Order: sequence, then C-alpha cells, then structure tokens
Amino acid sequence: MNTRGSLVGERILLTLWVGGLWTVGYLVAPVLFANLDDRALAGTLAGTLFRILGWIGLVAGALLLAANQMRQPGLRGNWRALVLLAMLALVAAGQFGLAPVIAALREAGLADGSRFALLHGIASVLYLATSLLGLALVAAGPPEAAA
Repeated sequence: MNTRGSLVGERILLTLWVGGLWTVGYLVAPVLFANLDDRALAGTLAGTLFRILGWIGLVAGALLLAANQMRQPGLRGNWRALVLLAMLALVAAGQFGLAPVIAALREAGLADGSRFALLHGIASVLYLATSLLGLALVAAGPPEAAA
C-alpha cells in the first residue's frame, strides 16, 4: 500500500479534515458570533458546521486509520495509529456524547445556564485537543517519513 497515489490521498484527506477543524473552530465560529446580532442563530449555524465536521472527522479518521494499518500491519501501536485513535475517540465523544445534550439544552432555552457552559467548555477542550493532534500529524509529514 506504499504507492505514491495512496500516500497523496492520505495527505489530502488529513489536510481537509484538520484544515476544516482549524477553519471552522478558530475562524468561522468566532466570526459568526462576532458578526451576527442573534447569538442563538450564530450558535445554531456553528453547531451545524461542527456536526458536519464531526461526521467528516469520523469518516476521514476511520479511513486514515485503516490505511495506516494496511501500510504497517505488524505495528498496531505505532504513534500515528494512537494519534488517529485518540482523535476518533475525541470526535465521537463530542459528536455522540456532548453535542446532543448541548443541543437539547439550547432547544430548552437553557443556553445561559451553568450546565450548558460546563458542557460547552468540555466540548471546546476536546475540540482543541483534536485540533492539536491533527496539527501534529500534518506537521510530521508523509506517513512513510514518520514511520
């Protein structure tokens, strides 16, 4: 599986995923909240973008992990696999654990409450960790160079 095409495909997929994390989380969402007078609308739009990006992350992460394992089947504990597994776990926790509860609180009109703030803060920390892990993978360069 060490063909140049597959490695290029992996780099593109990783770049799209991690670029999306950084663009949506640290550019688009802050711009929405800074420029829309309706904070509920800004939150709804940001939540939709984060949900879409979460699904992209789950698919991209699974594909990248599969490609990594096909390339290095005897090295199940290699650092790339561990980073990808951590990223997938963080995305899944946000997507299936925190996001539904945050959305329910928002729909119930409790977006100003302490529980909402706590869960939003936890989600933000998970998102930051995912973003930094992704950046580490991008910075490491092509898989064969880091293996």
